[in-house]
Amino acid sequence: MTELRIGILGASRIAEPAIVKPAQILGHRLVAVAARDRGRAEAFAQTHGVERVLDSYADLIADPEVDVVYNPLANAFHAEWNLKAIEAGKAVLTEKPFARNAAEAELVRNAARERNVPIMEGFHYLFHPITGRMFALLGDGTLGTLQRVEVIMRMPEPKPDDPRWSFDLAGGAVMDLGCYGLHVHRQLGRFAGGEPTVVAARAVERTTGVDESMDIDLVFPNGATGSSINSMNSERFEMTLRLVGDRGEAFAHDYALQSGDDRITITTDSGTTVERLGTRSTYTYQLDVFAQHLADGTAFPIDVADAVTTMELIDSTYRAAGLPVR
Repeated sequence: MTELRIGILGASRIAEPAIVKPAQILGHRLVAVAARDRGRAEAFAQTHGVERVLDSYADLIADPEVDVVYNPLANAFHAEWNLKAIEAGKAVLTEKPFARNAAEAELVRNAARERNVPIMEGFHYLFHPITGRMFALLGDGTLGTLQRVEVIMRMPEPKPDDPRWSFDLAGGAVMDLGCYGLHVHRQLGRFAGGEPTVVAARAVERTTGVDESMDIDLVFPNGATGSSINSMNSERFEMTLRLVGDRGEAFAHDYALQSGDDRITITTDSGTTVERLGTRSTYTYQLDVFAQHLADGTAFPIDVADAVTTMELIDSTYRAAGLPVR
């Protein structure tokens, strides 16, 4: 596979598990990093073996040695810098959510299509064998017809100055955590007659307009129901997925692999079994797929149209909860 030359926007904590370690495992180069605070960028580069520090995000995007731009900036800056990377012809691996709202996501989608530049939203859970196996249990009839989806995404409280608590930076529990649950529901639509719809949402606000928790109820065209429970003030990480069919159910104990629990518990009339799918990082699987696409054109499992539709569902969730769209 062709060696990627990766540039990192910002020196965020998520960059280490999401791009640094996967790149090192897969043999790709971390050629540059840029941050608003050059000192932070220098410390990041020294700690993680990044080859060069650049003065600005613009310098990184313009650098001829950068093939791939990884964007883990605060949510409010995803669309802005993804657009600039696309304009420079650089492939983009962007953290979720794709933009602040669906209208912004459409701008990025249109630019990527017009310039034929690859961009993928980082829903890393999708690439792990845990998710593949859960979906296969519906596809092969083991669970029967899908009746219920339950996703829980909880995490300990971020620090008070964390961007996830800022409305101006497009923060909130749905933007950080709920986007996963909504995306899972959308991916499962193929087993339930099509795209899910938000029927109700209940938020607890941290500050005006910023949700620290959100419970979301959904329904599929075939009548199956779903729930997405999200909280950024929990005592621990909890990231589970339950699928209930008319012939059985399956429970992924940690489908996002935040704590490395790779179990799936499957219960049918035949009994209960536990499968283990491996603790290799979801992010490593994700970068592997991204690199394969750049090497030989292997299709992404999710595209820019998928990103826009997910943002539309996020927007509708905020409206259902009586909160402003980011």
